[in-house]
Amino acid sequence: MESSLPSTQILDSGESAERKNEAKNYNEVMSTLPKVKGLNGCDYYLYQCFWYDPSFLEGIMSVQERFNPQSTDIFLASFPKTGTTWLKALTFAICTRSRLSGSTTSSLLSKMPHDCVPFMEYDLAQNPSNRDLAIPLVSTHVPYTCLPKSIISSCCKIIYICRDAKDVFVSLWYFLARLQMSENVEPLLLEEAFELFCNGIANFGPYWDHVLGYWRASLEFPEKILFLTYEEMKKDTAAHIKKVAEFMDCSFTLEEEGEGEVQKIISMCSFEELSTLEVNKHGQRRLDTSITIQNSIYFRKGEIGDWANHLTPEMGARLDDIMERKLKGSGLKLPR
Repeated sequence: MESSLPSTQILDSGESAERKNEAKNYNEVMSTLPKVKGLNGCDYYLYQCFWYDPSFLEGIMSVQERFNPQSTDIFLASFPKTGTTWLKALTFAICTRSRLSGSTTSSLLSKMPHDCVPFMEYDLAQNPSNRDLAIPLVSTHVPYTCLPKSIISSCCKIIYICRDAKDVFVSLWYFLARLQMSENVEPLLLEEAFELFCNGIANFGPYWDHVLGYWRASLEFPEKILFLTYEEMKKDTAAHIKKVAEFMDCSFTLEEEGEGEVQKIISMCSFEELSTLEVNKHGQRRLDTSITIQNSIYFRKGEIGDWANHLTPEMGARLDDIMERKLKGSGLKLPR
């Protein structure tokens, strides 16, 4: 397999040699890993107890080796399709609100949330300086146990969001199906994809192990890791926005609350508002891989319980049972 590290930027000879050596090591590791057919029809590789699409695995290995966070960095961690886009929008709006000084102009109106907050294993794996250092937000799907040691040992904070597994699966299947169809590839049948997901086979999966890693870390380091659920965020968004802002050390003042700043952010970052913006309806972004994704694919419904429109009651009960067994003894009970 050829390396997917970008070659478009100008590198000096020393850095170029380092990248070539890194790609060689990556290919050598890849050749030793177990693999299975994944949800997108491509091979997924088992690395450090989690399954990965090869397009992303190299970036993960790269950041594990050489990513150095700022001490003030706040990592937005999630499994795919658990509320990542919404969390990015909310946290970006929270930490940049003082820049606006009463202006209604925000980058969220012209850039999609994923372009406002870079992915560590995608955007920054290619170029660590590919970010606005004045904004401390970095996003990642990497499981806690696979994060770079430089993050684990730092004083950086982590905000983690998770969601009912049934809604996660349905959202993930639709996302991959739409992506594959845009590339003229026939997607897996929902039933086939469901079997894989129930067996833990998903990019960055198993899902339950991803959740458990961050949950246990949040119990051990509550001052560093804030654990959220999508359902609770939706139920009382205002309270959670204030909680997130406090965790990020940029609490709302009484004056701001009185002026309706919290509600302004809720409105600006709502699914209804974001999904109708021109950039999110017709724009596209290119990850630091060979993938180009239409921004609209990131916005489907954002509803709680939509799984019931796509899975049978038996399928729902099966996934609930799996999650209950996997989380047993952890003290964590996810909303259903």
